[in-house]
Amino acid sequence: MAGSVSESIQIDADATLVYDLIADVSSVGSFSPEATGALGAGARLEVGDTFWGTNRRGPWIWATHCQVTRADRGAGFAFDVAFGPFPLSSWTYEIESIEGRCTVTETWVDRREGRRGQVISRAGSLLIPGPRDEHNQRNIRASLEGLKAAAEDRSTT
Repeated sequence: MAGSVSESIQIDADATLVYDLIADVSSVGSFSPEATGALGAGARLEVGDTFWGTNRRGPWIWATHCQVTRADRGAGFAFDVAFGPFPLSSWTYEIESIEGRCTVTETWVDRREGRRGQVISRAGSLLIPGPRDEHNQRNIRASLEGLKAAAEDRSTT
């Protein structure tokens, strides 16, 4: 079960601006094809903070419980995702600053393991049919393109 996918993009904007866009989980829906936002998220999330990530795919809407595992402004942001007591995934954003611009690498790691993980995977396939890694690879690519557009737009204003 445990798989992972990753994608990188170069963004012509400062790493702290890009970090602020990523870490503002309430407005992630502005550049993600599936994540729509977050409930219970503070303005500046720190390691250990939790929030409810909201998602939409077609007519389906759902929320997952998320806990911040990294909050390094300008360098990286990460959180683990669970559904009740069941771990689902980890999402990581590594930001490498390079002379006024940066490279962002977004990574998804599947944390659904063992028999419980198989049950959760089967249930999840009702929402997202097909291989989850391929689905998430497409979403990561689209999210990074949206992040790039948002960051570069804000960088020029």
